[in-house]
Parts: sequence; C-alpha cells; structure tokens
Amino acid sequence: MFAVGYVFDQLTKRWVESTMTEGQVTDVLAPLLRWHFIRNPGAAFSIGEEHTWIFTIIQSAVAVVVVVLLFRVRSTLWAVALGGLLGGVLGNLTDRLFRPPGFGVGHVVDFIALPNFAIFNIADSLIVCSMIGIVLLMFRGLQLDGTREMPEKGEGAGTAEAGNATGQGRDADS
Repeated sequence: MFAVGYVFDQLTKRWVESTMTEGQVTDVLAPLLRWHFIRNPGAAFSIGEEHTWIFTIIQSAVAVVVVVLLFRVRSTLWAVALGGLLGGVLGNLTDRLFRPPGFGVGHVVDFIALPNFAIFNIADSLIVCSMIGIVLLMFRGLQLDGTREMPEKGEGAGTAEAGNATGQGRDADS
C-alpha cells in the first residue's frame, strides 16, 4: 500500500504541474469535482502557512513512528492502514523537502477541489482514509499482531453481555 500510494501521489502531482498552470481550474464532474492547481505552504485548509518547517518536522517524526510500527505488524489490515498512512505522509514530506521555495519549506501540490470545502491531493486522501481505518481497527480491538483485545469483566459492553447471559440487565422492551 505504501509504494502504490506514494508513487500514485507523486505521479499525479507531476501530471498536474506539467499540464496545468498554477491557479488553473478544470471541471471534472461539475459542480462536484474540479482540478484546481495550487501550492499549499500550510496544512489542511492552509492552516499554519507561515510555519511550513514545523510540518516538515512533524511529518518526519510520524514517518519514523510508522516505520517502527510496521516492523511489529502481523495483521494485514494494520499493514494496509499503516502503509497508506506512510505513503501519504511521505508523499507530502517529499513536497516539503524538494519543492520550491526551498528544502524543508516546500509547498505541497494540491489539485483535487471539492467546491466550498477543500483542495487536497492523493497523499492527503491516503492520510485521512488510513486514519479512519486505524481508528476503526482500534475500536474493534484489533492489535498490531492480529489478536483481538477482549474487554475485561465489568467494563462497557462486557458487563451488558454478562448481565444478559444471566437474565439481568434486560430492558422492559425485551
């Protein structure tokens, strides 16, 4: 997932740079989807435009943590989620490191425009989708090694299930 996501992100950014001029807008599925080529110095919604170098540091740290976690993964679902996250983070980090205006402060190429919402890129999509996947994996109790964390007795859903097994804790509607 990492390599496919990273390569797809970089290829689409190169395609946008070679076929569009900065600021150009092209309808794809008007009015829902447009290509709108911009260079974003900030994070999502252009937050922190004056502090691009901070995003470079954060993305570098996240990439290191994800690589370390990938060595511990024994679950295919976790590998896909973390691989997608790594591909997205490294896609935008590559822009920060190697695009103008300079090393560590480069602007990220964004081009997927959802009118009245945001302009983003493939890396951003990978990051968001991977984080949703990671949250779902955590809620389901799936560990990096593929085992499931079982709730302890007396906690949350485990109590309701235990109560129902003994006939206690039923609603009046049951």
